[in-house]
Amino acid sequence: MAAPIVHMFPCLKDNYGFLLHDPATGETATIDTPEAGKILAEAAAKGWTITQIWNTHWHPDHAGGNAEIVAATGAKVYGPEEVAKAAKRPDSVLHEGDTVQLGAIAAHIIDTPGHTLGHIVYHLPDHGIAFVGDTLFALGCGRLFEGTPTQMWDSLGKLRVLPDDTTVYCAHEYTASNAAFALSVDGANADLLAYAEGVKAKRANDQPTVPTTIGAEKRANPFLRADDPKLQAFVGHPGDAIATFAEVRERKNTF
Repeated sequence: MAAPIVHMFPCLKDNYGFLLHDPATGETATIDTPEAGKILAEAAAKGWTITQIWNTHWHPDHAGGNAEIVAATGAKVYGPEEVAKAAKRPDSVLHEGDTVQLGAIAAHIIDTPGHTLGHIVYHLPDHGIAFVGDTLFALGCGRLFEGTPTQMWDSLGKLRVLPDDTTVYCAHEYTASNAAFALSVDGANADLLAYAEGVKAKRANDQPTVPTTIGAEKRANPFLRADDPKLQAFVGHPGDAIATFAEVRERKNTF
């Protein structure tokens, strides 16, 4: 089986666009549609035709380009029901346990409510890849615009159990600000200190900090470490992972 090709590029102010290409069949999916013109131009430059749209959630910087890309390519739209808030209802509505095929490439759907109530993640277990939208960021997680701390902690728990070497494509370049916050609550964490130095060096050279890995995030991302006793004690909620997660998320909101 030929390995899929992931082409990543900046969109809008701080989004990333992702094109997933199957060399065996020539099929190409865009993961979300933050900036339709840029996505279409990137596909054209590669000589690829977009045949599918995989939406993670309904926010306009993730589904707002659907109509333009469908009009240009005839692509089929896959995603959660909530995409209908920003675009037409997906051609195929996805739920946890479903599988999407791009040629020979299989993506398994994981429900990850929290940022929005219908947010989903596309996990490609055969290739060690996850497209996580706005659920998980490098050293961060999405704001709880619709869901609860319990929902988001449970959703992040589904990602924490993926293999450590899973490559994580998150949708925004937020890592420098996330690192500064993470150090404010977990500054004695040697893994975080090393990670933050790497982020600083990359951004100084205008390099992306995405993708990351599940393993790196488990070791350094405070939003995945709410069950760590030291972090719990620091924020004042010993023995309570959900309260710790909620506290850390609230502190980030006002950081």
